[in-house]
Amino acid sequence: MESKLAQCAALSQKDKAPAYLSLVSEVLARPDQSTIAPDLHVLVDTVVNQDTVGLVIGRQFLSELVKILGAGGITDHDLRKRIVEDTLSTTQSRLQSYEEQVNALRFQLADLLETEEDWSEAARVLMGISLDSGTRSLPDDEKFRVYIRIVRLLLEEEDSVQAETYYNRAVSLSNSTSDRETLLQFKLCQARISDYARKFLEAAMRYHELSWVAEIDEEERKEILSAAVTCAVLAPAGPNRSRVLASLYRDERSADLATYNILSKMFLDHILRPAEVKSFEEKLRPHQLAKIAISSNDQLASAIDDDDSTEPATSTRRGPSTVLDRAVMEHNLLASSKIYNNITFRGLGALLDLTPGAAETMARKMIEQGRLKGSIDQVDKLIWFDGGKEEDDAQGKAGGLGDVEQISEDTGAPFTKRWDMQIRITAANVESIVQHLAQKGLVHTTAAAA
Repeated sequence: MESKLAQCAALSQKDKAPAYLSLVSEVLARPDQSTIAPDLHVLVDTVVNQDTVGLVIGRQFLSELVKILGAGGITDHDLRKRIVEDTLSTTQSRLQSYEEQVNALRFQLADLLETEEDWSEAARVLMGISLDSGTRSLPDDEKFRVYIRIVRLLLEEEDSVQAETYYNRAVSLSNSTSDRETLLQFKLCQARISDYARKFLEAAMRYHELSWVAEIDEEERKEILSAAVTCAVLAPAGPNRSRVLASLYRDERSADLATYNILSKMFLDHILRPAEVKSFEEKLRPHQLAKIAISSNDQLASAIDDDDSTEPATSTRRGPSTVLDRAVMEHNLLASSKIYNNITFRGLGALLDLTPGAAETMARKMIEQGRLKGSIDQVDKLIWFDGGKEEDDAQGKAGGLGDVEQISEDTGAPFTKRWDMQIRITAANVESIVQHLAQKGLVHTTAAAA
């Protein structure tokens, strides 16, 4: 190789370029591939780093080499990767002179690393591409594609912090392209960034929207829909989450998902049991199982126990430990408001597996944030729920038998009055049902009287 390079160096400037290019073809055509990488290294080093060759010839030579490598001139994956990495290393000292060729090599190396599923290294290679240099600036749509690709690779490696940095750069360029595939990748990155940032409600809505896009493969759409359900379950309990749960529950495709059971229970406001939560937890990704810290104020409030009770608390937990833990506790608290008119701090703590003080703290926060309708009586250590008033109006009818006469009676305290009225309505409904069954001949009068 040294003798051939010496012959090329002795040629005139106009003859050097064809001579070096013919050497590339000659080296790549060798049957013994073990000598290709070292000979190409010597050749690239000579052309790029020796001033006698010239910048014009060097760029022409590197552009042709990049073209050959990109066109599959070397079929062996490991050999091609080695040559690309070595060429990048050799041209590092002359980066500004060969910026366009170096960028093209970086794109090729990122493709090779992505094939190997080395996501973080592929992202690092793309980060090294000069997008806004003084000599050559890429158009906005090309920058946007590069940023989205970096975000996608970082999210595969679950590096959400750095991914969000490049996502913010991409946002300002989102109007620069009309390419449908790129925009879909951008929307998917939006959803995943919200997911990793624990903005689960926002992520669920974006995932669900993407699950309807016909251009996406059917299996992938099913995975996106499953991600939407997972994020909806993990979202903070309240009216906004209820709307998202309703949208997902009414989606016919949700019935085929493994998470449909917990989705239906949350939508129908059923209390979740530990075994169901454990089964769902096994399907979560690491960032969705992140530990959460309890503030010092909440720890202090949770430590206040029911001093009047002689019975010890059923739990010593001061608050939820994970995102899922918090979501389930808040849901069970919301579900209990559909069942009970009121509940003691101790009773709610037993339901949520928390100390009475911690249960009161969770209820207080949800009431403050408008996610739970109710009030707290700290004297009697009771939580009163306001969610059952609409149902009271509908309890006057039983099985379509018509209106049951309701007689108002002043019984003193408002809560005693409400309790007595519910007993009266229930007894009237039972009586109406028995009379209806007797008219149909399904129940004998004597049996009903007994």
